[in-house]
Amino acid sequence: MTETISISEVRYCSDCGEDLTSAPCLSHERRTRIDIQFEKVVEHVDAEVKACPTCTHTVKGEFPADMAGPLQYGNGLKAYAINLLVCQMIALNRVQKAVKAMIGQVISEATLLKFVLRLHEALADWEQSALEELLQNPSLNVDETSLRVEQKNHWIHVYASGDITLKFLHRSRGKEAIEHIDIIPRYGGVIIHDCWASYLSYIHCGHGLCGSHLLRELTFIVDANGYEWANDMKRLLQATCKTVSVRKRKKLIKKEYAVLQQQYREIIARGEQELPEIPAKPKGQRGKMAKTDAHNLWERLKNYEMAVLLFAKESHVSFTNNRAERDLRMSKVKQKVSGCFRAAHYAQAYCRISSYLQTMANKGHNPLIAIQMALSGRI
Repeated sequence: MTETISISEVRYCSDCGEDLTSAPCLSHERRTRIDIQFEKVVEHVDAEVKACPTCTHTVKGEFPADMAGPLQYGNGLKAYAINLLVCQMIALNRVQKAVKAMIGQVISEATLLKFVLRLHEALADWEQSALEELLQNPSLNVDETSLRVEQKNHWIHVYASGDITLKFLHRSRGKEAIEHIDIIPRYGGVIIHDCWASYLSYIHCGHGLCGSHLLRELTFIVDANGYEWANDMKRLLQATCKTVSVRKRKKLIKKEYAVLQQQYREIIARGEQELPEIPAKPKGQRGKMAKTDAHNLWERLKNYEMAVLLFAKESHVSFTNNRAERDLRMSKVKQKVSGCFRAAHYAQAYCRISSYLQTMANKGHNPLIAIQMALSGRI
């Protein structure tokens, strides 16, 4: 960045014409112009070729280590192209046009994709160190969303806590993917999620259920059935969330939490009385009897009371899982732009690079600078 300061001097009085050259300056009033200068930088290195007069051996000068071939592109240009592809989610052919407008020549799609894969490889060590740091945090937001790869459905799994966001691609959504990624099986804190059964199967760690999901379901039950217990539970969770959010410690004291538990259980008891009984299964019928949405939600609230109310007891547990959902949201935009990824390794590269750039953004770093640092090995 180039920043200059110039002084507009006062030489004479605009009213009476008095010479003010030697008069002291009382203060300054500043006006600023911010602009971008488009400049193509081309660096040529000419290696000398000489013949030894003694042995007639031909000797050539050495090129810099980062100039392996006749033509290469600098990290600044690579960062610009990768930022457009991953952060701005612009299609390949449009990135080609944007780069051509900058440097006056077309870069092939294959070369642009090589830029992405080069950064993917450069971030392998960063991803491992970020994963180890993530495992030390007291709580972890987790979620998953679908992604089309090679015309098949794959899943992006996100793990986020503090400044760190990590995303991984897997063909499966459930426990097979969780075991392969191997974060939750090694994690001992609290995972915050949307009550997905695969997450709940890990009993060695704590669980916090997303309050936003519960409030949406409660709203639906109230609108569809008019159950008073659902309306009371909705008000209780909203009021508790508001109380916790304005607290400096972000949690209730023990006495307040005990009162919250009592109110919660009273609502659950009223709900049991208000809900109609599930009819007995007809003789000879296989499987379980189908339950209504209201019954399923009531049972979930009853069985996972501790997970629902954990946000009010532990300051590091958030009321919602919005952090993980926000980190996944742009991948759906990417899919809308691209349709699908041509190969799995490009989708994996997207997950790792977007993880790195989201983490750097959380830390307040410029994405262009962050990409250049990674490409040059200076993370």
